[in-house]
Amino acid sequence: MDLAGVFFFAMSGSLLAARRRFDVVGSLMLGTCVGLGGGILRDLVIGQGVPHAFASPVYLLPPVLATVLVYRFAASEHRYRNALTAFDAAGMALFCISGTHIALEAGLNPVAAAILGMISAVGGGVIRDVVANEDPQLFHPRGLYAIAALLGAGLTSAAASLGWTNAGTGPGIAVLVFALRMLSLRYRWEIPLAARRPREPSDRPAARHE
Repeated sequence: MDLAGVFFFAMSGSLLAARRRFDVVGSLMLGTCVGLGGGILRDLVIGQGVPHAFASPVYLLPPVLATVLVYRFAASEHRYRNALTAFDAAGMALFCISGTHIALEAGLNPVAAAILGMISAVGGGVIRDVVANEDPQLFHPRGLYAIAALLGAGLTSAAASLGWTNAGTGPGIAVLVFALRMLSLRYRWEIPLAARRPREPSDRPAARHE
């Protein structure tokens, strides 16, 4: 699940590179940043030593594969945007689960493990958007991002604490998180802004004339 999350996130990075017209090296670098960034943050917080991304060379294969696939098959800018959103949501759904499990195995309590799972799920996307000079998806009011990741991490932590972890819970939670993210974008669900704005004069209804 961790490697699958790296691949999906790397695809989102390479697709963003294609949309921004980066070269193939930039595509590989951006895919690597997003694919491995969240996991590196997680491993550094846990303090387990060398992060998985550097200890296991196999973690470098998904970004390379993503770069090749995008170079070979990506066609139109419209498809870049749609596919980027889907791959980003899939990577986030998988990482919130694998990150939580790894945190629990490292000895963190269920609440801390869920928070770290959420951070590992959104961290790579933030790194990708900042490096590509984009507004991070994490801070967009439209669509559920961190909330969906925290829900998936919380459900994963709760299932592990209750002994309900099996072959079906992980994929089930991943599907739920993915669906929640995509539905929130499809129906334009919005998170309240940090401060309520007073209504602008132009927003007020026009006066009625008798």
